[in-house]
Amino acid sequence: MELNNVKDAFGAAVPEAGTTVDVLIAGAGPTGVALGIDLARRGVRALIVERQDRLSLGARGTGLQPRTQEVYDDLGVLDAVRAAGGLYPEMARWEDGRIVETFDIIERVDPTPAAPHSNALMVPQFRNVELLYARLLELGGSVLFGTELVEFEQDLEGVTAGVRLVDGDGLRTVRAGYLVAADGGRSTVRRALGVGMSGPSLEPGAAVLADVRVDGFDRHHWHRWVLPNGGFVALLPLAGTDLFQALVAAPTDEPDTSPEAVRALISKYTHLTAEQVREVVWASIFRPKAGMADAFRIGRVFLAGDAAHVHSPAGGQGLNTSVQDAYNLGWKLGQVLRHGAPDTLLDTYHTERRPIAERILETSTRLHRSGSLRRGRDLHQLDIGYPDSPLTKELRTDVPEGALVAGGRAPDAPCHTADGKPTRLFDAYRGPHFTLLALNGTELDTDLDATALPADPDLLRIVRVGGPAPDLVDTDGHIRDAYGSDPALFLIRPDGYLALAAPAENATAHALAGLAPYFGASTSEGATPAAR
Repeated sequence: MELNNVKDAFGAAVPEAGTTVDVLIAGAGPTGVALGIDLARRGVRALIVERQDRLSLGARGTGLQPRTQEVYDDLGVLDAVRAAGGLYPEMARWEDGRIVETFDIIERVDPTPAAPHSNALMVPQFRNVELLYARLLELGGSVLFGTELVEFEQDLEGVTAGVRLVDGDGLRTVRAGYLVAADGGRSTVRRALGVGMSGPSLEPGAAVLADVRVDGFDRHHWHRWVLPNGGFVALLPLAGTDLFQALVAAPTDEPDTSPEAVRALISKYTHLTAEQVREVVWASIFRPKAGMADAFRIGRVFLAGDAAHVHSPAGGQGLNTSVQDAYNLGWKLGQVLRHGAPDTLLDTYHTERRPIAERILETSTRLHRSGSLRRGRDLHQLDIGYPDSPLTKELRTDVPEGALVAGGRAPDAPCHTADGKPTRLFDAYRGPHFTLLALNGTELDTDLDATALPADPDLLRIVRVGGPAPDLVDTDGHIRDAYGSDPALFLIRPDGYLALAAPAENATAHALAGLAPYFGASTSEGATPAAR
């Protein structure tokens, strides 16, 4: 059954018996839906099942770091997300009913040609996932809400899963090539696999997290009250809404999340009255946890997002890391399922993403324990890369210190087309394809063996900068500043990282060798058209 034939309304029926898809995704949070988007634009048949009967409520994680904004640009949701969000306001500390101090909690950074998205964007998670879901539907994807993954077995050829409606029986079988668990920190898939979690211990405690409407209160500050017992209360005005996100961290064993209790907590620890808290839209108990799965891949099953790693929210890293898990895994599944890449390519998901999760876990835990409120550019995740990945090939010698090398993030750069129209490198990279960037007169033979190199621009695009017939003109030297002034060849992966950096000599041979791990011999003949 094709995914487009699946009902996408809340409470959709379980799929027909014998449904077959390429990828089954458990969980329709930001991780699962982002993965669904990436697979849909690659022509990969994916089925997302979500136990809840609707998209998750609650502002929850609100920060989108600059690197995630680049991912959203490529996935086609950034404009909508930016329209729905905004920058974080100044922090205002209250004492005795008045503001005694204001300061920027998040460092403001000016954009550069190489990094056009330079500040964390505040978007409530419920709005974030709504916009991702809208993009998924636009690409022909869907989610089965109110449907849970009950059981699964894997074999050498795929995964057989049993799914059913949460409020009924009707167990149906779904056959998939791969299963991706994006089902949260309490992942039932991870537990069924027997994969352990390890990580630092955080101080025990509980807090109330709620989305509230407050009458007659300043929306120009992120408000904070420090409590004598060591706790605090914070009210963050949520961009694009009339809501505040309330966090009440007052030591107690079992906080009450009823609307009356939330109103009482806020009025108890601030100068606001319970009546001013007009409505409690959503509330939950938050307990800080930190840990990381011992393995991100078990056979044909992958763990992504909170199913693979859970973090303290300090620093706004968890959701961003989760979306980037999906972004790393999506193109690799696409290459294996649609373009003949070997299954071993999927092993690099664990190899590349687990060290990143470990680093982010250390960062968020350090910030959590320090109690520091200040947040800088070190949290933007623009410095994340894969220099030690088996997919990374740096073939140049005598590369200057500090220069861009293979494994790093491919920077942006404003430039012009050959006929004088303004454009950017990110415009050339946007889409599910690989990009060969031939710089400063590097000669690349376009009459390559079609069985070795895909000729379809939806799979591979060649972009020449400089030389006698350039595709792009480095008008103001921004490409030179980012990529260097020497003739060179760069292969940019679909997720925006440099898989290959090679000298200009023998560029065609380097290109063929660099692309070989990602394509099968029949790619150019039977490729599925990609969505843009």
